Amino acid sequence: MASLDALIAHAAELIDQADGLVVAAGAGMGVDSGLPDFRGKEGFWQAYPALAQAKIDFHEIASPQSFEASPALAWGFYGHRLKLYRATEPHEGFGLLRQWGQSAAMGYSVFTSNVDGQFQKAGFDAQTIHECHGSLHHLQCMDCSVASGGIWPADAFVPEVDEVNCLLLNELPRCPACGGLARPNVLMFNDWGWLEQRAAQQQSRQEAWLATVSRPVVIELGAGTAIPSVRHFSQRVVHQHGGRLVRINLREAAVPSSLDVGLPMGALVGLRAIDRALEAG
Repeated sequence: MASLDALIAHAAELIDQADGLVVAAGAGMGVDSGLPDFRGKEGFWQAYPALAQAKIDFHEIASPQSFEASPALAWGFYGHRLKLYRATEPHEGFGLLRQWGQSAAMGYSVFTSNVDGQFQKAGFDAQTIHECHGSLHHLQCMDCSVASGGIWPADAFVPEVDEVNCLLLNELPRCPACGGLARPNVLMFNDWGWLEQRAAQQQSRQEAWLATVSRPVVIELGAGTAIPSVRHFSQRVVHQHGGRLVRINLREAAVPSSLDVGLPMGALVGLRAIDRALEAG
């Protein structure tokens, strides 16, 4: 088995030789910025004690049904997250990825299951980002049709949250078209009402870019197997576009081929190690 130093050097070599950089990020990418990843029920309840007291788990609150049953509670949870995402500064690793991507001949593309908007905040071109589960920085109506309501930015909504009780204190956000209750434009659990046209447009741009690269390298960060959206994307780029994979994952770093690299590290530690190897090489 190759040493960790050899694996890091191999990762740097793959990045250096690639004509396009593909960033594939799961929840573990935000941990180094201080964002929770809700690993397990106890971790989620520790972050939201009011929901723990009511025995409401992540799958239950992160659903359209929670907005129907108790919109102030649902928006207490999502409003708190929106405030957190707006206040959080992306960690140094985002900048390293952007730097490497800008140096590649064909540039970069981002695929993320995160709804936190951290890549945009870190200066990545919004036209290069595919948010497969949507974005908490956009809203949609729970009531009216796509044609009349659609998706709109959440910029005007500034949530005030009672964090002890996980309740929204100010007015619920409303649809500008019909006045109905607004919800985040994110894919929740048991969600048949998510409006996906924004994510579909992002996907179309990404697919067009992938068709232009011949030696892409996927840097996959903090993407586990529990909700494998990011892993499935990484594997597709490797198989369909002749890419190689650098997987940075503290707990699940195994890769399918010796031509790929798995680093059992956190996102920021792994990216810093690769950057040192690139500078030395």
